[in-house]
Amino acid sequence: MKTTGIAHIALCVSDLEKSLAFYRDLLGMTVKLHATQEMAMRPGASSTAMYDTPHASRTVAYVYFDTPGIAGPFLVLTSHPGDAVRGEPIKLDQIGISHVSFVVDDLGAVADELVAKGVPVAGDLDDFRDEQGQMRTFFVHDPDHILVQFEQAD
Repeated sequence: MKTTGIAHIALCVSDLEKSLAFYRDLLGMTVKLHATQEMAMRPGASSTAMYDTPHASRTVAYVYFDTPGIAGPFLVLTSHPGDAVRGEPIKLDQIGISHVSFVVDDLGAVADELVAKGVPVAGDLDDFRDEQGQMRTFFVHDPDHILVQFEQAD
């Protein structure tokens, strides 16, 4: 067996519009699909192995970076309007997908902009500096407190 790449990474969110304000508006991702889907049409929708509780529908947004020549994975943001979403985001040392990571050209400028716009840093920016005061990565929390990492491009 051989896989050829990652197709997408899905995040269940409590409020799709708040998440779109973060991923689309703050990070500059492009929405290529935004739709409400009936769960009866979804494969495995009634499976208790896949869903914690049954849902009548879901709202989904596919968000991409429009980077020429790069068809990399995209994010699928899903919510279940009218239904409570259970669970807590995990930390880096817990089982599961612990974070999403993005490469940026100017890490310091991104950090300054996100902080100025009120995005909560996971700790303090000084936590991410080495002995020389350099920062090669840092983490913030998205609207659902999911960890989002930014790394300096080489």
